[in-house]
Amino acid sequence: MTATLFLSSEDVSDLAAPADYVDAVREGYRQRGEGAPAQPRSKFFRADPEGMLTSYAAVLPETGAMGGYMYSAGFGAGDAWFMTPLFDAASGAPLALLDGASMNPHKTGAAGAVAVDELAREEADTLAVIGSGAQARGQLRATATVRDFAEIRVYSPTPENREAFAADFDDDLEADVRAVDSSTAAVTGTDVVITATKASEPVFDGDDLEPGTHVTAMGQYSPDKREVDTRTVERATYVPDLRERATFDSGEFMTALEEGAVTEDDIHAELGEVVAGKEPGRTSDDEITLFDSGGTGIETVAAAHMLYERAEREGRGQTIEFAPASEALTGD
Repeated sequence: MTATLFLSSEDVSDLAAPADYVDAVREGYRQRGEGAPAQPRSKFFRADPEGMLTSYAAVLPETGAMGGYMYSAGFGAGDAWFMTPLFDAASGAPLALLDGASMNPHKTGAAGAVAVDELAREEADTLAVIGSGAQARGQLRATATVRDFAEIRVYSPTPENREAFAADFDDDLEADVRAVDSSTAAVTGTDVVITATKASEPVFDGDDLEPGTHVTAMGQYSPDKREVDTRTVERATYVPDLRERATFDSGEFMTALEEGAVTEDDIHAELGEVVAGKEPGRTSDDEITLFDSGGTGIETVAAAHMLYERAEREGRGQTIEFAPASEALTGD
């Protein structure tokens, strides 16, 4: 038998600050850029009751951990559950099992922040956020650690949601955070744009982007859904979290590909290749850059291992036991 740490969402909810997630995820993507294995998500659907089972994984050899996410949504409950198994990359032994719900916006936000740090202009000081849910909040908290924003505009279709979002962050951040009444008002003249929505169709017009803008699109990862339009993809230096994802489940890139606006040669690099210095990031102040973030095992394993180590030091969580196959298999 081997002792494995179980960590609830409550156990890990206050273990790390946004900057800690960013540091861990940046290191994870550096390892990916050096060749660490990772694959896009697998999604399985059921019609009655309607639901989805999703999983993805990665191995981070230098961190010494491997694992990923497995989560379900729907199935008549109208809710979702996130499980994060974490294994030792050398021995294969289970290190921890995390309830991954509370870390989700933080680790995904950290991936977006790493991309902003690599691809946005150094002097970027205006930010547009389209969306006002948990993921938008996670993106903003993390991104605010890599650039000093003076002005942040938020737009979502529901006025009370965008007003509440702006009020919360105006109190928390030094920037002037305000709600605006359209995506055009949010995007026009800003240095960085983040989309974190459930929209199936583009949420802004790519022609509204100023030269030099960086865009992070993180709300969709389905071939038939997209947050940014073909014009944005066509104008931008396109960087996905995983190269394979671009033609697997990125509605943004796949639609632009089908419309003939881009080819697969227009995939500039994976984020990890940029972080590791294998490929350049931004090469000019006028360049528009686009990070397509669909969620990977890279940020999941990196964040989970960081939380696991901190929980171990602080004595959080409870121990559960797993039997190795050599003991548990009976051969009957």
